[in-house]
Amino acid sequence: MRNGKLAAWLGLVGALAALNYASRFASGKPPPDTLYRYDTAISGVIFYAITLAILLRIARGLTRRELGLRAPESWSRAIGFTFATLIALLVVEVALEAVLNGTSEQGLEPTHWEPSKAVPFALNAAVVVVAAPLVEELTFRGVGFTLLARFGTVAAVTGTAIAFAADHGLVEGFPALFVFGLAVALVRVRTGSIYPGMLLHATFNALALVDAFAR
Repeated sequence: MRNGKLAAWLGLVGALAALNYASRFASGKPPPDTLYRYDTAISGVIFYAITLAILLRIARGLTRRELGLRAPESWSRAIGFTFATLIALLVVEVALEAVLNGTSEQGLEPTHWEPSKAVPFALNAAVVVVAAPLVEELTFRGVGFTLLARFGTVAAVTGTAIAFAADHGLVEGFPALFVFGLAVALVRVRTGSIYPGMLLHATFNALALVDAFAR
């Protein structure tokens, strides 16, 4: 059963990576007004809903504890470790961005604020800050981590980090995404829960949006 679930999970993340890389090489960067468009939010919700439905089918039979869907033993220690990880991650990501310019490659961050398009931006921000961390953490640090854990913690951490980075379809941005995947997986290992990782992921994405307007 576990072999079948692992094959299904690898098929899912492999298909997502292939589609994202194909789209990137065929179409290039998304238009600069991507986060100001209603259709972006709608397509994002549909995409994450479909991914979640497939993922839940793969996860059938796995316990909530195995998936990390449980509270940490100590929320105070978990939040402290998560915050420290976030700070370290931000330092590393800034250094990588200066060299690789991965954010520019992704092309999602708006170049300036447009008040007249606040509503579609808010909807897209909700997808980026809420839907993406929830589904992606369940995909990689939840189901993926659980299925790879039998090969050892190192395999689970690095395997999910590689899959997470590849899933975004970036080249210059791959190292930064890989480091991010490692960081969140380490939070999963340390806390035994995917909830702190979701919080870290959501906070990181929110800070990225804020930074886009601050620059």
